[in-house]
Amino acid sequence: MANSSDTIKDAINEFSSVQKIMKSAKEENAQKTYELLKDRYIELKVLLQTLGVNLSELDRIKE
Repeated sequence: MANSSDTIKDAINEFSSVQKIMKSAKEENAQKTYELLKDRYIELKVLLQTLGVNLSELDRIKE
């Protein structure tokens, strides 16, 4: 089982990746893709906040 620092690291990496893809989808006007990714974005945001991660610098989408 992963420890909390590994969980946080993995979640931050995925959160960053999801945001990059969301930004690209928005630029390409790929609304369906954006909406699908938004669900995962919200899940990761809740997880990171629960783990005590300050998202002020990490959250580029801010939804």
